[in-house]
Amino acid sequence: MVSAVMNMEAFVLGSGGMMPLPGRHLTSILLRREGNLFLFDCGEGTQVSLRALNLKWKKIDAIFISHTHADHVTGLPGMMMLSAQVDRCEPLYIIGPPRIREFVEASRRVLEMYINFEIIVQEIAEPHLPGVVFGGDGFQVRSVPLRHTRVCVGYILEEQPRPGVFYPDKAGALGVPRGPQWSMLQRGQSVELADGRIVQPRQVMGAARRGRKFSYITDTLPMNGIAKEVENSDLLICEGMFERSLRDASYEKKHMTAEDAGKLARDAGGVRRMGLIHYSPRYTNRDLKVLEREAREFFPNSFLTKDRQTIPIPYVD
Repeated sequence: MVSAVMNMEAFVLGSGGMMPLPGRHLTSILLRREGNLFLFDCGEGTQVSLRALNLKWKKIDAIFISHTHADHVTGLPGMMMLSAQVDRCEPLYIIGPPRIREFVEASRRVLEMYINFEIIVQEIAEPHLPGVVFGGDGFQVRSVPLRHTRVCVGYILEEQPRPGVFYPDKAGALGVPRGPQWSMLQRGQSVELADGRIVQPRQVMGAARRGRKFSYITDTLPMNGIAKEVENSDLLICEGMFERSLRDASYEKKHMTAEDAGKLARDAGGVRRMGLIHYSPRYTNRDLKVLEREAREFFPNSFLTKDRQTIPIPYVD
């Protein structure tokens, strides 16, 4: 169980699709969970936003790539080279569907990169099936299959349940002295009192509380199964590339409309907030309001993500 309170927040490094625009870089999200940093996609301009937000890019633990279209990977060579300019002992994980290894190795070879740390590339063996692709202390990341013009996956980071609320009055009533034994109970360990009695955590703790959940879904047609995967997300980042009047063109290119994103968040159930991303370059910043409006018709807690925006992801309770 997650035993400590950890801050979590998402940083929008880029919100655009297809091509970068002034003030709108290509799609990329950085998720910070206390000391861990995770990058989801790495479009052109990622480095610029990292520097502008003063984020410690050298501490990125893993980069998760949805697919190998240029607008999702063109920032990756620069990120690898940038990391080589600092002392780094920990490996950098790059995770994605088939061909991500080929892209990384070709970039390193052609650009003759000097890399002074280990890069571990992990291709998702069965991208057509959901599965855990990464994990750490108190959390795991899994991929979910999407339907695009190229093999594509979404990602979900989900924390393990947290211990319930500790009740000091109950511990006192059972004769547990204040101090290390209180900490043991809060960590889920039973304690033995001086008189030989055993006190279990359930006697002094409330019910376990769920951890937080972050979902990242982009570049896909609407499809069965996504809603179930993203249910109860504290933050869902979802593409809403076009307005409903352009649905035919959107589906031809295998993208969701903003209306589709709103329906997804609604149908999933338990989603707290949904941020639209991966906008078509046809929309100016002022025009984007139509996407937000159409998503909100189905999911009122929809909002437009903006480059260099910070989105806190607090605990529910």
